[in-house]
Amino acid sequence: MTPAEIKKLVLKTISTIAPESNLDSLKPDIVFRDQIQFDSVDCVNFIEQLQKALDIKIPETDYPQLTTLNGCIDYLR
Repeated sequence: MTPAEIKKLVLKTISTIAPESNLDSLKPDIVFRDQIQFDSVDCVNFIEQLQKALDIKIPETDYPQLTTLNGCIDYLR
């Protein structure tokens, strides 16, 4: 996947978990939890949905790498 495709998938996934979020103002290097209504359960659901969409397994030790938009793009690329 290209970085643009990953970004689109990440934003789509966030919108299903936190539909009230304004994704247009999402800053790529700021932690999701600091920008949108995203609690720890939402974070786990987010990662589970990414795993399902991409048919991959993300080790729990890697979850911290997926806390920002750029982090997701770098990790999933």
